[in-house]
Amino acid sequence: MPRIGVRPVLFSCYNSRMTSSQTVRLRVLLRDVIAFGPGKAALLQAIERTGSISAAARELQMSYRRAWLLIEEMNRCFKQPLVETTTGGAKGGGTRVTDNGHRVLTRYLAMEKRAGKAVADDMAYLQSLMAVKPRD
Repeated sequence: MPRIGVRPVLFSCYNSRMTSSQTVRLRVLLRDVIAFGPGKAALLQAIERTGSISAAARELQMSYRRAWLLIEEMNRCFKQPLVETTTGGAKGGGTRVTDNGHRVLTRYLAMEKRAGKAVADDMAYLQSLMAVKPRD
C-alpha cells in the first residue's frame, strides 16, 4: 500500500477570488489534492451560517455542484468527515459541519493568522515594490 503524506503548506499572495491580497492564504495539500484552503474554509463557514449546501453556495456565488464537489473532496481527505448531510424527512434535508470540521476550520484560521503575522513585514516590503496593476 503506498504511503500517503501531506505536502508542506504553501503560501500564496492571492485570495480565494484570485484578486491581489495583502494576506497570506494557506493551502493544505494531501498529495496533489488541496485538502483544505481559503475556499473550503469559506464554504464551511457559510454552511455553519445557513445549514444548507445550496444556501451556502448561493452566498458564495458558486454553483451547488461546485460546493458539493468541494465537500466531497474535503471529506475524502480527512479521516473523519468535515460535513454531514441529512436527506428528506418532515423538515427536509440539511447539512452540518461536524465536530471534526469545526476543529479543522478553527486550526486552519489560526494557522492563517499566525502565518500572516510571521510574514507581514516581508509582504509589506513586496507590496511596496509591486506595480498598481500588471504591465502589458
